[in-house]
Amino acid sequence: MGKVMQNASFSLAEVAYITGDISYQVRESAKHATFKVSAKQENVSGVLLPAFEPDMQAGSQFELTGLGRGGQQIQKARAVYIKAVETLVELASLQTAFVILDEVIKLTNRRVNAIEYVIIPRIENTISYINSELDEQDREEFYRLKKIQGKKKDRAAAAAAAAQDKLDEMARLSIQDGNLHGEMGVGEGQADGARNILAEQVDEDIIF
Repeated sequence: MGKVMQNASFSLAEVAYITGDISYQVRESAKHATFKVSAKQENVSGVLLPAFEPDMQAGSQFELTGLGRGGQQIQKARAVYIKAVETLVELASLQTAFVILDEVIKLTNRRVNAIEYVIIPRIENTISYINSELDEQDREEFYRLKKIQGKKKDRAAAAAAAAQDKLDEMARLSIQDGNLHGEMGVGEGQADGARNILAEQVDEDIIF
């Protein structure tokens, strides 16, 4: 860019040295713009960047400028300045794209930093809290099931003990009933035996 502007300045100095001041002739000859800039947008990774393109109109309004003297230097200076303006348009397009991309990169970096240092730690803390709560629920559920199993075992042992006590009581009652019936049978037999002995006893005659 510096080289192009340097050549343009030297060309203008040559024109001024040969022909003098031609600014008034240029103003009188210029009727409309022959060099225009068109703008469009380009999508680069989802970012819309403006792009400028030079639009040179056909023909020239300065054909008679410098007809007396210095016409060749004037046309040379015009061509050099056209190239300089085209370079400026390209530079403006690149600089605008760089500025926009720099802002997008900064915004992306802020978002990345926010995600890395704020959102991700919050999510990790939430995950840790949920995991701790789930572990606590698992421990509570295990303790509850253990207590239920212990109560079931206690109830089963109590029921078994009650059934065993009932069986023991029934056995004890059966033994008592058997002893009672045996004593009654022995008493009746003894009573019959005594009655028979008295009935069968015969007193002998006593002789004095």
